[in-house]
Amino acid sequence: MGFAHGVSSSTPVSAEDARHVARVMSALSTPSRVRILARLREGESTVGDLAVAVEMEQPAVSHQLRILRDLGLVLGSRTGRHVIYGLYDPHVATLLDEALRHIEHLRAGAADPPRAPTIDTPTATT
Repeated sequence: MGFAHGVSSSTPVSAEDARHVARVMSALSTPSRVRILARLREGESTVGDLAVAVEMEQPAVSHQLRILRDLGLVLGSRTGRHVIYGLYDPHVATLLDEALRHIEHLRAGAADPPRAPTIDTPTATT
């Protein structure tokens, strides 16, 4: 995968890329991080404003932001006494949007899930 943006559904996934993807997707493994990313999708914010928006204590938000920063999903820039946080790039918003679209898709089709894929195998003839 590297830095290329030419990724498609037929792009092979190496073991190293799989580890990186799993690590990035781990950001969505806690509701608090999902809510923080969703708020930052609306625009940049300070830790204090984020804490109010996601209804968490400021130290807990700071801890989650540290994890999201380490995962390469958010950036912080110091402005005077405050650090302003934002999404690393538009791909992060797309990642969250696609996860939300999938949830909506599952909700809409919960009564009639899609058929599982099958592999056509040749039948033995005697």
